[in-house]
Amino acid sequence: MSEIGFGCNQYQLAFYVENAPQFSSYATPNSLIELPTGAINEISMACGNGWRKQFNVYAKFIYNLSSSVFSGKTAAPTWQQYRDTQLLQQGSATALLFSPPNYTRANTLHIIAGRGYAKKLASQNLLGGNLTWLNDEFAYDIENKLLVSPFLDYRQLSNRKIDFLAQMCEQLVQHNCIQLERFQLPQM
Repeated sequence: MSEIGFGCNQYQLAFYVENAPQFSSYATPNSLIELPTGAINEISMACGNGWRKQFNVYAKFIYNLSSSVFSGKTAAPTWQQYRDTQLLQQGSATALLFSPPNYTRANTLHIIAGRGYAKKLASQNLLGGNLTWLNDEFAYDIENKLLVSPFLDYRQLSNRKIDFLAQMCEQLVQHNCIQLERFQLPQM
């Protein structure tokens, strides 16, 4: 199965979203393409505020991860600079994919953005594992290092929920488990 989206060919962290941007020179890629500097701004300008929010939330999430989970954030001093100079570019170890998860990559953390998209992939037998739902928004599959989170939007994936997702990632990567007693589920 070919991977379709934006990002580094050697990604270690991937978000999966259902729809690719429209109306930009990067619209509907047919493979995994590394974005050049300035492409995120171009996509945001051409495709609207929704795409700007997705890129912002992705970068904010990376800055909430501990360096033991994802060390790439040291490339820029702020999440805004990281978004503009590193995110989804060559060497960033990040990807934003519009195709189902590829579990053949070793040491990769997969995050599906949106419960509806996760359920759609599951109904089409494209997840390859079993999800354990923590609540209406978050789920995990330890074997495949797969998490489900709210969609990449400020209202859906708030700062508090970004913190929660970062904690889930840390547990999954460092301990290969999700220990609910170690943190509180965010209020929905």
